Amino acid sequence: MCGICGFVSRQQLTLENLKKMNDTMYHRGPDDSGEEIFPMKKGYQIGMAQRRLSIQDLSPLGHQPMHSADGRISVVFNGEIYNFQELKKELKGYPFRSSCDTEVIIAAYLQWGIGCVERLNGMFAICLYDRETEDVFLIRDRIGKKPLYYETENGNLIFGSELKPLMAREGFSMEIRKEILSRYLFQQYINGPESIFENVFKLEPGSILRFHHGEISTWKYWDVKKVYHAMQEDPVSDYGQAKAELRALLKKAVASRMIADVPLGAFLSGGYDSSLITAIAQELSEEPVKTFSIGFNVERYNEAKYAKEVARHLGTRHTELYIDEKEMFDLVESIPRYYDEPMADSSQIPSMLVSKLARQEVTVALSGDGGDEFFCGYNIYENVAQAQMLDGLGGLTHGICQLPGLKQLGLEERLPFRVRVIAGNRNKETKTQFGASNYVTRANKMVAAEGMPCHYSIESGYQVDNWQIRRMLLDMDTYLPGDILCKVDRASMKYSLETRCPILDKEVMEYSFRLSHKLKYDRGNKKRILKDIAYDYIPRELLDRPKVGFGVPLDQWLRGPLREQLLAMCSRDYLKRQGIFDPDFTADMIEGYLRTGDGGPATGANYSKLSWSFFIFQQWYACYI
Repeated sequence: MCGICGFVSRQQLTLENLKKMNDTMYHRGPDDSGEEIFPMKKGYQIGMAQRRLSIQDLSPLGHQPMHSADGRISVVFNGEIYNFQELKKELKGYPFRSSCDTEVIIAAYLQWGIGCVERLNGMFAICLYDRETEDVFLIRDRIGKKPLYYETENGNLIFGSELKPLMAREGFSMEIRKEILSRYLFQQYINGPESIFENVFKLEPGSILRFHHGEISTWKYWDVKKVYHAMQEDPVSDYGQAKAELRALLKKAVASRMIADVPLGAFLSGGYDSSLITAIAQELSEEPVKTFSIGFNVERYNEAKYAKEVARHLGTRHTELYIDEKEMFDLVESIPRYYDEPMADSSQIPSMLVSKLARQEVTVALSGDGGDEFFCGYNIYENVAQAQMLDGLGGLTHGICQLPGLKQLGLEERLPFRVRVIAGNRNKETKTQFGASNYVTRANKMVAAEGMPCHYSIESGYQVDNWQIRRMLLDMDTYLPGDILCKVDRASMKYSLETRCPILDKEVMEYSFRLSHKLKYDRGNKKRILKDIAYDYIPRELLDRPKVGFGVPLDQWLRGPLREQLLAMCSRDYLKRQGIFDPDFTADMIEGYLRTGDGGPATGANYSKLSWSFFIFQQWYACYI
């Protein structure tokens, strides 16, 4: 069930307009659609719509909007409630008519009120209308697996799983929020609550929005920082206990995500996370699990051969597809149609290709997303640990370089790159977000308007001394929902494929917060406990290798087949008419990058990342604006 939209408005929007909004998300739910408008008090009307990808209860009884038996509650819902069968047993007094999880949401609300959301374990974006109280609620799952945008306009509320239905509304303002652009260029995605448009926001993960006669309030029912500290009050440091309990929780999470009335499979990259999830699914399945991998003809990017060996060991029914650069390049043009705000994580392209491959055989795919953020898997966490150890020395070096005479000589700028990064990392609010300052400087200079800082200042509020843990919490609040989950959602829904992430199960996430950090990171051994569970299923020699990830040859594309298009996008005349970017600085930087790869006076620095972010924005702008 994969796309919702609607409005609460005094403006008399028609059923035809609501259907037009809904149909922009046909790809998210090609099996069924429903649109209804109801009168409310004080001149309001509410429109609720859904595009359905049938997963549970394929019959017409799963149609949405869905209404309670007494007519009090109406719901549209995108996602899955994995514990719906357990909840249904607690709600025996409700006269259920279907076997789908949507009706359980209705019954749970009637029994427990809006607090019922804390009992839901799943991925979800929900709009619920209570006729008795005249409340309209928007609800998003804890970690932001399912997207939900909303617009506030003249006392009205408009919402949607994507931006396209909002843009399809009569009278929508396409005014771009310019102050977020420098951060977007640097981070390559737009983190919530902001969106690319003025007055349009992402409902943050773990949040509820209440709309009552024009008044809006929002609050969090699940907050990364608060939950982390609460779980730390009951820590687990015994390795044997931790491994056994985590393994049991993962098995439960995988089992609940294998409940479907349609074919199910798993993405298998051959890495620790996807291999572990696949191994557990295979253990629980009565027949071989269908697994899917993408291979590359460039050896250093290719993990398909490892995935094939893991699949052979586990006994899955494996399908792999080797793709060349042209097949990836051919998808570039489609990016803005499915990522309907600028999103420049280039791994979206192979993510689309593996989703397309899987959709040929299954409607649901398991993935290993979340393992890196919750169990300390990224290489940046290694760098963060080293930076914390060297921070005192970096502060001393910075202080010496600021002495009279030495500062005028620009001594700090002459230091080796790694030393310069550590010495320059003096902002207490962004300690774990160090890096090349040239990228931040150029991202800021490219945008004509004053903007938000490129880094996130929220990390200083986590109240955690260990920089690794602090960065992991930051990534859970920003990079995971804003980039990774957005990327996977749009890539898979492009092909009407639902992805499910067992590691992002509520119980698994919360248990990970209880674990002693040494169980996750031990003297350079990242994801220690997840690896050890994986080794119980799969030999070490099939898993132990450097992390690769999806690779896309951005530099070759931008300086090759996309060169003329990029030059047209940064021409001074065009940028002046557009009024978003600084024409001279942006043109000089992009032209310098295309000539030499350095993008300006910082000789040798490759600015393909900023150039790609710029290219994706301009491509999006041409598509929608």
